[in-house]
Order: sequence, then C-alpha cells, then structure tokens
Amino acid sequence: MINFKTIIRIIGILLLLETVMFLVCSGVSFYYRESDMLDFWKAGGITAGVGLLLAALGKGGERQLTRRDGYVLVSFAWVAFSLFGMLPFYIGGYIPDIANAFFETMSGFSSTGATILDDIESLPHGILFWRSMTQWIGGLGIIMFTIAVLPIFGVSGLQVFAAEASGPTHDKVHPRIGITAKWIWSIYAGITALLVGLLMLGGMDWFDSICHAFATTGTGGFSTKQASVAYYNSPYIEYVISIFMFISGINFTLLLLFVNRKFKKFIGNAELKFYFGSVVLFTAVIAIVLYYTSPMGMEESFRKSLFQVISLQTSTGFATDDYMQWTPVLWGLLTIIMLMGACAGSTTGGLKCIRMVILTKVSRNEFKHILHPLGLCVAFKQFSLMQNAVRFASAFILLTEPPIENGVLLFLACHCNLLFCGASRYGTASIPQRLPQVYQIFMRCALPFPVSRRCRRSACPSALRRALLGTQT
Repeated sequence: MINFKTIIRIIGILLLLETVMFLVCSGVSFYYRESDMLDFWKAGGITAGVGLLLAALGKGGERQLTRRDGYVLVSFAWVAFSLFGMLPFYIGGYIPDIANAFFETMSGFSSTGATILDDIESLPHGILFWRSMTQWIGGLGIIMFTIAVLPIFGVSGLQVFAAEASGPTHDKVHPRIGITAKWIWSIYAGITALLVGLLMLGGMDWFDSICHAFATTGTGGFSTKQASVAYYNSPYIEYVISIFMFISGINFTLLLLFVNRKFKKFIGNAELKFYFGSVVLFTAVIAIVLYYTSPMGMEESFRKSLFQVISLQTSTGFATDDYMQWTPVLWGLLTIIMLMGACAGSTTGGLKCIRMVILTKVSRNEFKHILHPLGLCVAFKQFSLMQNAVRFASAFILLTEPPIENGVLLFLACHCNLLFCGASRYGTASIPQRLPQVYQIFMRCALPFPVSRRCRRSACPSALRRALLGTQT
C-alpha cells in the first residue's frame, strides 16, 4: 500500500518552502520597486494555503517510506512544484497562457532550459530572478532538498534518494542519507557563491551574476539576456562559466570526496576520466575544424569550442556563438556530445557518462570473450561490474535510443530531405523484441560463468571472484 498521508504531508511542506522562495523573489521586486511584488504575494498566499491544508491532511502518516512511496513522491513533487511555481508568471500576465506558463516553469525545475519567451529583457527583475531560481532549485533536485529536511519531521529519505538518483548506482558517503544531502547542498551553494563573485569581477552586476550562477550550477541555461552569454562579449566570463559548467557536470559525491581530501578516489574515478577525456577530445577536434573553416583565430576557436562542448554535454544550453553557422560536420559531433551527457549524480541531463563507461567495458569484454571463449572477462578496475548496473544501463539505453533516433530521422526529414537514409531501421524492431537479445549479450559479458543465488546477492569482491571462477557455493 502507498502511504498517501505521508506523501501528502511532505508535498505540503514542499509547498510551504516554495512560498518562502516567492517571498525572496518579492524582496528582489521591492529592491527594484517593480509591480511584480504583489504577484509574488498572491502566488505565495495561494501556495501557503494549499501547503498548510496538505500538511494538516497528512498528519498521522507512517514515518517510513517504501521504495514505491519514494517514486510516487518524486513524481508528484515535481508536478506540484511546477503547478504552483507557474503562478507568478500567470497571475502577473507575463505568460498569460496556462500551458505556456507551466511549460516555462517545468523547463526551469527540470533544468531543461527551453523557453517560450522571446523578449526576456522586458520582464521585471523579480520574475527573472524566480525564473533563474527554478533552475537552481531543480538542478540538484527538489527531492535532494527534501531529503535534507525530512529528518526534521522524523521521516526517512533513503527511498526518496533511490527514486531521485540519476545513475545506475546510488552512492552514499555517510550512513545517514540526510547528512549526505546536506553536505552536497553545501557544496552546491558554495560553488554558486564562488561563481557569483568571479562573475562580478568580470563586469556583471550582482543581479546578472546571481541569475547566471543559478543557471550555470543548475546547468539549465536560462539567461537574463536574449543573446545569452554572448551578450557580454567577454572571454573572461566565457572561460569562467565554462569551468563552472564542467564542475557542475561532475558527480557531487565525487566533489564531496574532493572536499574531504580523498584525491586518489577522486582522480581514479572511471566516469570522471571518461567525462574529462570526452571534453578534451571533442574540444580539440572542433577547435581545429573551426580554425581551418572559419575566420576565427586559434584562441577564439578554442574558446568557442570549449564553451559549446561543455554547454551541450552538461545540457546547460548557454551560447556564445551560432553553431548552426559552423560547418555541418560539427553538427553531428555536437549532437553526440548532447546525447552523451556528463556524470550521473550531477545536475546535468543526457544518457550520463557512467552508462557510456559501462557499455564501453561491456563491449570490450564481449570482444575479448569472442576472441578468447575460455578467458575471463575483466570487471571494472574501480568497482565490480555487477548484474544490476549492467541491466539498468542496457535497459535505459534501449528505452531512450529509439525515440532519440526517430527524432533525428524526423529532423533529417524536415530539414535535410534525407529520410530514406534510415527510415526502415525501426520498421519492425521494437524494444520488447530487442531487449532479450541485447540483455543476454550484456549478462554473458558481465558474468560469463554460472553464478549461484548466494553469489548473485553478494556484493563482496570474494563472491565476485568465486562467481567469475565458476565456483558453486
């Protein structure tokens, strides 16, 4: 049974926290003496009323959440936050259509960065601040914030953490998940504050610095300027934002290890190596192509390439140049970067590098298995490649690959008249038909020998060694 009372109570508490955020934005409006302050008060009053009602209705619920409760809470929390978060846009008439207002708000909280606005600079400062804050709150996750405050109300956040985590593995650096969430949020806030200071040194005013810092660390890409970061025409600002976009694309658990001076674990992480290597490789290739195919100089080619590669790989979406004017061969590279994404456990989107690492290791081991049928497949150097991680990665890729490729085909059909290039690829192949075959390949590669139930359930290295050696216990 789903514990609806506890879920309703937590959502009510979240709405009360959203009311506080409205009041902060109204303070910005008061500072600039703009009329949207009343819009935030109206939105805050409605949100606070519903939040208090839900918190009262949820009294008496159980203090423990199951995994099912965690998934239900995560789903409803995102929708509830967006529904009430659109009120300042709608009440003030800045986005008069409900669907568009909800789209803009959901785009912010999900750090997607898509917008329906075509005259951003005409909006009042309070609305712009709220628009940027949605990406900062949604970047690391509304639910991660919830986990940090759940212990205050005697509710466990472990299942919520499992439902919110974006990668195939859920890392904890402290036995109490609430403390882990607080540490991660502290690092998140610290990175944001540091970026605000550096942007102000580059010539931005305090308002634009805060808004762009929110959008950078949240990897959302909402800007206060219609031309995005290109408006400032500042190499310093571009380099600073590039560095912090890259940092925001790193797993925050790894950043916590770095802060705790566990540099060996930080540097030796397989996903971080893949992430750094992909940025270096694509930046170098695109910079060289730009240097020889555009009027840009060497430094400008490198700077534009670095910024756009990191911006797209972290799904931030900031722009300093119109890359659709670049040579077409670069469009394909930028598409690959965008789909690949950065690290799991960060604020970014995409498939995530850890899944790319898993698939790379699995593919390499499969080729080794073909060449040496009696040989052993080598697991990760950093951690054992267990069945669940491979299963989750393969299922995720198979679920996302057909929509992505069909979208690419649609783009080609609309813009390049090349529909015939691959229209028949998915004519008869569906996910249920392909999943068993690919799953068997992955499982044979990850654990190529028979494994007993006891070994499957054990995560200790000795059990994995026994499994790989074919020892039955």
